[in-house]
Amino acid sequence: TPTAPATATASATTAGATPDTPTPNAATPDTPTPDEATPAPAVAQTSRRLFVARTVAAGAGAVAAATVGYGTYSVFRGPRVKRITVPLAKLSRQAHGYRIAVVSDIHLGPILGRAHTQRVVETINRVNPDLVAVVGDLVDGSVADLGPAAEPLRHLRARDGSFFVTGNHEYFSGADAWVDHVRELGLRPLENERTELPGFDLAGVNDVAGEDEGKGPDFGQALGDRDRGRAAVLLAHQPVVIHDAVRHGVDLQLSGHTHGGQLWPGNYLAELANPTVAGLERYGDTQLYVSRGAGAWGPPVRVGAPPDITVVQLASLHA
Repeated sequence: TPTAPATATASATTAGATPDTPTPNAATPDTPTPDEATPAPAVAQTSRRLFVARTVAAGAGAVAAATVGYGTYSVFRGPRVKRITVPLAKLSRQAHGYRIAVVSDIHLGPILGRAHTQRVVETINRVNPDLVAVVGDLVDGSVADLGPAAEPLRHLRARDGSFFVTGNHEYFSGADAWVDHVRELGLRPLENERTELPGFDLAGVNDVAGEDEGKGPDFGQALGDRDRGRAAVLLAHQPVVIHDAVRHGVDLQLSGHTHGGQLWPGNYLAELANPTVAGLERYGDTQLYVSRGAGAWGPPVRVGAPPDITVVQLASLHA
């Protein structure tokens, strides 16, 4: 009938589009799917993390630079004075209040030269001590190279004089020549020997590094025949000889060598190698005081271990 083709055409149109006509909901090849697009929040989060990381790194670098800068400044400004009082049971009444200026590890060398020595000498003279004790590691070089740098030591002033014992660095630098030179500068070397002072004995032993040259510490020679009824103060560069000091009835040992650790993590290494790293401790009837030293070895930097010169004031229990 005439209406049949129209009905068929309408049915085809109602059923759907032809195969060549895309449906309204079909994705075209040029349109990215949600999985293919980078979400904007993820980009922002990555940028924030990068900014924070860079800020933290810059802050850490600034802190490190400031720490090293201050550590260098603390060396070049010179040591500060530290004061302690040490009671000694056998110290006579007449020696009560006796003051010993203890300085160690000056480490004269290419970096710390004559100006450094002058600062040390001026600091010691200002405290007007009864005695000066230079307990080793004065130099890092020969007399020929560093003699002028040590020259200000001749201006040290103390009522009972200035005394010197060798440190391990003296044996790297020509110990015999330095012993002779400090004697010329007015210091008295104590090479495994002692002297009697009013109220106590002062003894000194060579550093253990001298054993390679047959000139190590000899406690018998320094202390063997003394009157043990008198107090004895021992100058010994390295704290490790404290047990020998205890066996020989020493009342107080004055040492250096450790630099108080000088610079992290050196403090941990110093603790492994030494019975005491800094300060005053007791071993039986013997007390040990370890100075942080007045200079620096290696980089001229100290962090957490400022340089010092210690005034040790002896106290009598009979005063």
